Amino acid sequence: MALLAGCGDAAGSGPAGVVGAATDAPASAPPDPTATVAPRGGDAGLGPAPPPTAPADPPTADGGAAGPPPGNPDGGADVPSHARAVDTSRPTRTVGDGTPASCTSDAVVSAVAAGGIITFACGPRPVVIVLKQTAKVRNAASRRVVLDGGGLVTLSGGGERRILYMNTCDETQGWTTSHCNDQDHPELVVQNLTFADGDATGERVDGGGGGAIFVRGGRFRVVDSRFVRNRCDPTGPDLGGAAIRVLDQWQDRPVYVVGSTFGGAPDDGGVCANGGALSSIGVSWIVLNSVLTHNAAVGHGANPAKPGTPGGGSGGAIYADGNRFTVTVAGSVVAENTAKEGGGAIFFVSNDRSGTLEVTGSVLRRNVNDGFATAGYPGIFFLGAGEPVVVSSTLR
Repeated sequence: MALLAGCGDAAGSGPAGVVGAATDAPASAPPDPTATVAPRGGDAGLGPAPPPTAPADPPTADGGAAGPPPGNPDGGADVPSHARAVDTSRPTRTVGDGTPASCTSDAVVSAVAAGGIITFACGPRPVVIVLKQTAKVRNAASRRVVLDGGGLVTLSGGGERRILYMNTCDETQGWTTSHCNDQDHPELVVQNLTFADGDATGERVDGGGGGAIFVRGGRFRVVDSRFVRNRCDPTGPDLGGAAIRVLDQWQDRPVYVVGSTFGGAPDDGGVCANGGALSSIGVSWIVLNSVLTHNAAVGHGANPAKPGTPGGGSGGAIYADGNRFTVTVAGSVVAENTAKEGGGAIFFVSNDRSGTLEVTGSVLRRNVNDGFATAGYPGIFFLGAGEPVVVSSTLR
C-alpha cells in the first residue's frame, strides 16, 4: 500500500492504521460514521453529539453579516489573552463617514495599505463592501494591521478576487528585514468581520490558495469572524485554503482562530482543491470555539498527485502539511465537510513525523472522505508523532 506523502515526498510503504491510503486500487471503506471514539485522557462514553451551532439561515443580501454571532457558543475552550480581540476603541483610521455609500472598495484598500487599527463607520445596519481589487498589507507601513468590522461589515471578493493579502516575502509589498520568512511584523488581526465570495483561482504567488485571506510571514489571527462561499483553484497538490492559506509565522508561533465560522450552512461552505476552510505548509493552528461545516476539498489524485491526475482532494475543512507543526482543535464543531480523497474533516501530514494533532472538547461528525482516513478516527487522516490525541470529544 502506497503512503500518501506530503510536500512532494515520494510514496513509500504505508503505516498500520491507514485506511485506503492513496493508491490506484479501490480504497477501503471509511470507518463507520456512527462510531464514537473514546477520548484519550478524558471521559469515555459521551452522549449524542450536540448539533452544529453555526447559523443555518440561507444567504442574505447582507452577505452573511446578519444572524447569530459566529463561532460555537457552546465551546468551552479557554482563550488566552494574546489570542483575543484587539481593543479598537482608539482606531488609527476609520473607513466611512457613517453612511453605507462612504464605505467603498478604495477606502478599504487604502486603509489596509496604510495599516494601523482600522474600524468602519458605515451606518447602523449590515453592509457589504465589494472590493474592486485585493486589499494588500504594505510591510513597512505599520507593525500591526487590525481590521474590526464591528459585526456589521462584510468584505466581499465578488466571486472574482482574493479579499486580503499579506506577504512579508513579496518584494512588491516591500521587504523590511533580511529574513522575511521569520519576522515579528506585520501582525495582522481580523475581527468581527465577514469575508464572503473571495476567489483566488489562478493566483500563483507562493503557490496560490487563500480565497479570502493569504498570509505569509509575520503574525496572524482571526477572532469572531465569518467566512462564507470562498473559493480557490479546484485542483492541485498542496494548493489550498478556500478561506485562509498561511505560509510561515514568526518563530513558528501558531495561528489562532477564535470564535469564528467557516461555512455554517449548506450553501455557504468554502471550496478548493485542498482545505475547504484552512490550509498551510509548516504552520501550526489553534482553533478555539469555532464552527467549520459544509466545506469541501474537491481536487483529485491526492498529494503527490497520482499519475494522470491533477492532484488534491484532501482536508475537507483543514489541510495541514509540512514538517514540525501542531494542530489543536478545541471547543469546536467540525461537521458535514467532504474530501474527494483523504481526511473529510482534517488532513494532517508531518513529513518528518514530529507533528502532533489534538482534538479537545469538540464534535467531529459526518465528515466524508471518499478515498482514505486513519483507522479509528472518522474524518481524519493523520501521519505524525504517535496517534491523534482525542480528549472529551466525539468523532463519528
